[in-house]
Amino acid sequence: METNEPRSDEPRKPLKDDSRRANTFIQYSSIGFQMLATIGLGVWGGFKLDEWQGNQKPIWTLVLSLFAIGSSLYLFIRSLPKQP
Repeated sequence: METNEPRSDEPRKPLKDDSRRANTFIQYSSIGFQMLATIGLGVWGGFKLDEWQGNQKPIWTLVLSLFAIGSSLYLFIRSLPKQP
């Protein structure tokens, strides 16, 4: 009885679907890291500005973190694939 499975001595060829999934995963995980870095820099910069000015309330931290979140979401939406 013959099977369609490759023999153990033949190398397995990667499937197009597997590589497409891997590329999609890499693309979206890099976007996630970019968002994390952008928001982190916004919070850090706001914290440092509040510290430098001696603010009692974290005004710059709030403003810059919200700006960084908005910027990250804008860049994420722009990076989505365009479908007709």
